[in-house]
Amino acid sequence: MAIKKQFVKTKPVCKVTFTVEAKDAATAAVVGDFNDWNLEAGSLSKLKNGSFKGAFDLPKDNTFEFRYVVDGEYLNDPEADSYRWNAYANAENSVLEVSVFGGVF
Repeated sequence: MAIKKQFVKTKPVCKVTFTVEAKDAATAAVVGDFNDWNLEAGSLSKLKNGSFKGAFDLPKDNTFEFRYVVDGEYLNDPEADSYRWNAYANAENSVLEVSVFGGVF
């Protein structure tokens, strides 16, 4: 799993690319605060090498909770900026910090 952040100088957004290694999976998505935990909105495309990838423009200077859903199973990203307990899910969520300064808000 990998997260790549690319800040756009001309807009208040950061292009975030999520990559999931899941060669045997049929579907993968990234869901979180930034897309209302919507599987369709976070759908990732399967590449020829078997990984899944998707890019999203997220507003800068924000912190988002997210998780991957691979064939219906919720997974955290080991490369997340941090983790936060979510009582609703009764589990930890990955945390993504979208800031040019990388600080916690």
